[in-house]
Amino acid sequence: MFFRFGMIVEYNHSLYLCSIYSMGNTLILFILMLFAGITSFSQGSDFVSDAISDCDGGMNIIEPGVFSIQFTGGSGLVADIQNYPSLTKIPENNSIWCSFIAPFNGNLKLDASMTKGFLQMVIFEQGENDICDEIQKGTADIKRLIDGTSSTLGLNSNPGENQLYTLELREGQKICLMFTTEIKSKEKLKLVFNFDALSGTNNHLETKVVDLRDDEFSPAFHIVVRDASNGKPVIANLTIEGLKSIAALYQGSDFYFQIQKNGKLTMKCDAKGYFFADRTENVTANLESEFTIWLEPLQQGKSMQIEEIEFHPGTSDFMPTSESKLRRLKDFMALNSEVKIEIQGHVFSMDNNNSFAGQKLSEARAKRVYNYLVENGINKERMTTIGFGNTKPIFPKPKLAYEEQMNRRVEIKVL
Repeated sequence: MFFRFGMIVEYNHSLYLCSIYSMGNTLILFILMLFAGITSFSQGSDFVSDAISDCDGGMNIIEPGVFSIQFTGGSGLVADIQNYPSLTKIPENNSIWCSFIAPFNGNLKLDASMTKGFLQMVIFEQGENDICDEIQKGTADIKRLIDGTSSTLGLNSNPGENQLYTLELREGQKICLMFTTEIKSKEKLKLVFNFDALSGTNNHLETKVVDLRDDEFSPAFHIVVRDASNGKPVIANLTIEGLKSIAALYQGSDFYFQIQKNGKLTMKCDAKGYFFADRTENVTANLESEFTIWLEPLQQGKSMQIEEIEFHPGTSDFMPTSESKLRRLKDFMALNSEVKIEIQGHVFSMDNNNSFAGQKLSEARAKRVYNYLVENGINKERMTTIGFGNTKPIFPKPKLAYEEQMNRRVEIKVL
């Protein structure tokens, strides 16, 4: 079972821009670039962080289960809770975020623990808009707060020290959970997440419809999520990006949206027990259309190709665009906590030789993906790495550019 990532590698093109500036102009340019870099990490409505230590980068919990998430030992890029005077005792310099959408009316129970150090938790409830934006503005409601010094906390039916009552949620309601601990700690957070249906609730739905049209006769942009092996509906988390009017996280199997302007949107789909799937489409305003997202069951012997992970030429350093793509793999690993993988690095050489440098580069790239996952909370015991250099090209004699590109890759083999 494989995931395949394409890469941009091998071709070095050095740019000597500084030579056209005098020393004085270069210094001014450097200062301006530094200032721009600093301001880009300030809290702004257009800035989105993919770090697990920020709200926008938090893990999406689709189903109850047991999760092991590692603190990064550092702060995020956004000051998410700075507009809450009541949260001044909650430090943001080492945090983990996750979100959950209630699939039916029920009660949330959880147990969170670490082996050492203090653990604190805040649970926010979404209002009418994007929950992370509401949190950053200080308008999202705080539903639960535990700011003690214990290494364990939770929500259950018998509250006590560092234990609060369960949280009742209605179907479709979204919450965000923030966990914080000591500065620089890289302890693992064990999170046992349970959601029990309220009496009389049917939580065994085969189909779940999300309809955001003004009326059922309006032209719809219709998205359906189906099991690729049997065609049956799959209740999944669907993230829409690109069109502000519908950009959000939803949960269901059949979705109806009303598109009021032309544009391009990206659909990211996740369901426990399935490979994740992404799709980008151009959409037309007020036009009836339907798209099917096919999810492959997580089974031995199957493979899938996902978006590219790109490296700077001749190095194992990620291109800036790779962060969001790596996050898809991170979320998959966090959601399917039983999966173990082998990260395989590959490079491409025009002369088809497997040089020592190419072998080392393939190993370094595989290790770089491994390090990213570990730094973002994935247990290192679930992963191994290997480099194959140029020994296993998909196209031994590539004739087209995309064939060369396919040979430059990292593959993820499910063990």
